[in-house]
Amino acid sequence: MSKTDLGIYVHIPFCVKKCDYCDFPSGVASLDEQAYYIRVLKKEIRSFEPLGNLYRVKTLYFGGGTPSILDPVQLQRIVDQLKDQYEFAEDAEATIECNPGTLNEEKLSAYREMGFNRLSIGLQSANNEELAILGRIHRYQEFEDNYKLARKLGFDNINVDLMSALPGQTMDLWKNSLEKVAELEPEHISAYSLTIEEGTPFYQKYSTLDGQRMLPTEREDRGMYHFTKEFLEEKGYHRYEISNYAKEGKESRHNMTYWNGGSYVGFGLGAASYLNGKRFSNTKDKHEYWEDAKNAYQNYRLTDAQTEQATMEEFMFLGLRMMKGISPQEFEEKFHQDFGTIYGRAVEKLKMQGLLEEEGGRIRLTERGIDVSNQVLVEFLL
Repeated sequence: MSKTDLGIYVHIPFCVKKCDYCDFPSGVASLDEQAYYIRVLKKEIRSFEPLGNLYRVKTLYFGGGTPSILDPVQLQRIVDQLKDQYEFAEDAEATIECNPGTLNEEKLSAYREMGFNRLSIGLQSANNEELAILGRIHRYQEFEDNYKLARKLGFDNINVDLMSALPGQTMDLWKNSLEKVAELEPEHISAYSLTIEEGTPFYQKYSTLDGQRMLPTEREDRGMYHFTKEFLEEKGYHRYEISNYAKEGKESRHNMTYWNGGSYVGFGLGAASYLNGKRFSNTKDKHEYWEDAKNAYQNYRLTDAQTEQATMEEFMFLGLRMMKGISPQEFEEKFHQDFGTIYGRAVEKLKMQGLLEEEGGRIRLTERGIDVSNQVLVEFLL
């Protein structure tokens, strides 16, 4: 029996210091708490052992938090357990998120030996003042040193994360970050606009009227976004998703699994999964997670499959994030319903407004549509 392709996400929720803008389930933890979490995490992974007969791993992604905070021995134990339970494709993409200031030659060499073939480095800004505002623990030189060391050790697929529309950021400062990173020629660049999330220190500081004045205007934010596309295109990167740019053939295969509606399972605090038509997530409460982990597979089995309506909506939401857009033909093959009957009116309305365009049998966002993508996607709620 042929196995279905699977993406695996592993959440490591530990940080040296939690950044002031971050609302992910992560934070500072003692070495004892880290060791206990890993034991619990391995129990959760073990509970999903039956999946090994059905799925073959095409992508593996360790995210956080800061996975690179772990001792390589701890990381190795998790990887070993996954490889004991699952068949990995020969060309599997294996990514680990790393933060500058937590890397060294020993760790990077260990990642290579474990089979990680892609790094995602969280730079965010090449300006040290902006890094301090964000609450990052590193400075630009640490990032550059880590990046060059990774290249020296043989990593040939590296993503760099950048963040625009920061407090006090000007177009010139943003251009400087892009130029410095592009000079290093990473294979992939993720360029996100800052989102002020409720419950974070940034929300307390920048959600007030006075705080909002410290942020770039919406027009300035959009200006940074459009410059990013034009500048990176000139440097040989194509935008394949709203906020992601890659050299040819270097798109994030793990993230493409999400956007294309593929199967994936998430292990760890707050991790999300989509298996056999069921979408489910782990609790973000660490004490509840510790209790739930050993019965995680049983809880998945008891989960109801997602409704067809919700799956149709996600087909549109996720597909339109990608620059290639969605195919009505693929929609009809997947759902056995006429695309025009379900979404024809919404599509025609948005095309008339200049927010969608159709070419080569696919429907995608226009540049104007990208600028108001949240408004566009609301139209596809059934």
